[in-house]
Amino acid sequence: MTTRLNKFIAQAQGISRREADTLIENNKVRVNNAPARLGQHVSASDDVRIGESRLKIADSRYILLNKPAGYVCSRKQQGDSPTIYSLLPPDCNSLKPVGRLDKDSSGLLLLTNDGDFAHRLTHPQFHKQKSYEVSLDHALAVGDEKAMKSGIELKDGKSQLALEKMQESGRKHWHISMHEGRNRQIRRTFGSRGYEVVRLHRIAFGDFSLAKYPLEAGTWQELSPQTHLL
Repeated sequence: MTTRLNKFIAQAQGISRREADTLIENNKVRVNNAPARLGQHVSASDDVRIGESRLKIADSRYILLNKPAGYVCSRKQQGDSPTIYSLLPPDCNSLKPVGRLDKDSSGLLLLTNDGDFAHRLTHPQFHKQKSYEVSLDHALAVGDEKAMKSGIELKDGKSQLALEKMQESGRKHWHISMHEGRNRQIRRTFGSRGYEVVRLHRIAFGDFSLAKYPLEAGTWQELSPQTHLL
C-alpha cells in the first residue's frame, strides 16, 4: 500500500500538505537517496528523509485545552510565565497549538500533530469562526461599536468584528466573533479606539466549543482521531 509523499511528510512533520510540497519543490526531501518528486507515492518500506533525518509517521493526536490566563503558547518558559506544556503530560510536547492565544488570554486552545487539520482550521479560505468573551476597561461607545462592525483599519489591514452585548445593562462585556486571527487583533482593534481589553476568553473555534467540551481552566481532553473530519 502506498501513500502520496506530501501526505506522508505532513503526517510525519505535523505540517500541511502545502508546506510539504514546498519542501519537495526546494529539494529538501530525498526518497531512497534520490531527490523526491511532486506527486510521488511512497510505501512504508521507503526511506524518506529531510536532511539526515528519516521520517516516521506518528499517530495523529488532538488535544483540547482550556488555557488559563498567564500561560504562554511556547515550549520554553518566558521569564516567570509558565508554558501551556506544563499543564499537559510529557508525551504532548511535540504537539503544536492551532491558532495561539497570547499570555493574557484564556480559553479554548487546540493542539495537534496533524498539519492538515491545523491548516483547515486556520487558513482564511475555510472561514472558520472564532468566538470570544471580551471585557473592556470602560463602556464601549455606540459609535465605536458601529465602526468595529464596519471595519477598522489597522497597520496590517482592516479588522472587522461581530459584536453582541453579553449583558442587557452596561457596555463593557461583549461576545466577539471573527473569521480572521491576526496577532493580537482583538486587543489592537479596541486599543485603536482607546479601550483596554481586561479579559479575553475564547469559547469556540470552528466546530469546537467549551460548551461542547466543558473543561475547568487548566484542564484538557484528548479528542478522538475522527475529530479531524469535522
